[in-house]
Amino acid sequence: MSSYQPAQLSPQDPAMQQQQQQQQNMFQVSSHPIALLFLILFKSAALALYLLGNFFTDNFILIFVVCVLTLAVDFWTVKNISGRLLVGLRWWNEVNEDGTNQWIFESREQGVGVNASDSRIFWMVLYGTPVVWSLLAIVAFFSLRFQWLLIVIIAVLLSSANLIGYQRCDKDQKQRWNQIASGSSSSFMGNMMSGFMSNAITTGVVGRLFSRG
Repeated sequence: MSSYQPAQLSPQDPAMQQQQQQQQNMFQVSSHPIALLFLILFKSAALALYLLGNFFTDNFILIFVVCVLTLAVDFWTVKNISGRLLVGLRWWNEVNEDGTNQWIFESREQGVGVNASDSRIFWMVLYGTPVVWSLLAIVAFFSLRFQWLLIVIIAVLLSSANLIGYQRCDKDQKQRWNQIASGSSSSFMGNMMSGFMSNAITTGVVGRLFSRG
């Protein structure tokens, strides 16, 4: 009698790997879970302070100071650490001697990949943060809470600055990669044509040497 044994998925089976990835959370999938944690932590802390601060204290000045400091730390972290680790991008702005601003971009080399989950979460958070604060600004304005509106304006400005900086940095990276690809393609075609012409000339010269007359 032959016994039936159900097929078992090996650890290397693609179906098993996909199922395991679906069961993992974003921090387990991430290549830089600490950077991803702080990307979300400071933003969540600033929102919590703004929305729930009144439940703990009536001192608006204290809430304002702590909230703005949290926003500033979040801005610095995203600009200098989170973007570099999660998507391989970094930007900053320098003021020249003549008073003009100069954008400077830093990006990973072509061929160096990034974690797809990290990249997706980074850009979702980057785009979503100004939207959330903008909605809170509308609520504060129509609620006539103008002192709270000041916190929201600072949050919108800082989050929008990071968004614009990374948009420009990403655009600069893609342009640089396209230029490298175009240069490589042109160099390849030039080398191929040079080799073709050299072979043609060499073949012609040899043919004449061995031809009659």
